[in-house]
Amino acid sequence: MAARLMVSVSLVVSGLLLGSSAMAQKGETKEVEQVAAATPEFSPREDKGAQDRAEFRTLDEDVQGLKKQVLDLNRDLFLLEEELLFPSNTQTAVFVAMDVGEFFGLDSVELKIDNKAVANYLYTEREASALVKGGVQRLYIGNLKAGDHELVAVFTGGGPHTRDYRRATSVKFEKGIGPKYIELTISDKVTKLQPEFVVKEWE
Repeated sequence: MAARLMVSVSLVVSGLLLGSSAMAQKGETKEVEQVAAATPEFSPREDKGAQDRAEFRTLDEDVQGLKKQVLDLNRDLFLLEEELLFPSNTQTAVFVAMDVGEFFGLDSVELKIDNKAVANYLYTEREASALVKGGVQRLYIGNLKAGDHELVAVFTGGGPHTRDYRRATSVKFEKGIGPKYIELTISDKVTKLQPEFVVKEWE
């Protein structure tokens, strides 16, 4: 009887141990499955996305390179066109520069050469401000034959005490062989409390 009881107890213990082992194995399997599920895998779609981004970056670099080439080409074409339209032996250019403070606010400039109107420019507030800060504007470029010529520039704007101001200045110059450059400079004349308009010639 005791022996049979011992066998029964042994069988029960063995069954419990086997059950515990099976549950443990099952738990380990489930844990492994969870870890595997949590571990990211690189799918073909993700690989394609990375490849697409790399191709996009390469394409963007190519586009930027093409833009630079187009800008360089446009500049070269502009210079070539200017050289063809205005050969150096007849080319004449007129520039406007300003060095003013409180005595004049530029509104417009009218330019005549040999009594013929060749330019008439109306300035925005931003353009006038850019000139005051040191900018230089090419007001006119054209062809003049060699010889004597006369330039007349008429400036309009706000003068001292915010009054309308209109002033003309003229210069006679000789066009020789090679390009001719003329600068119209507007500056403050402190001694007279009014703007001064000066014409400078340079080859």
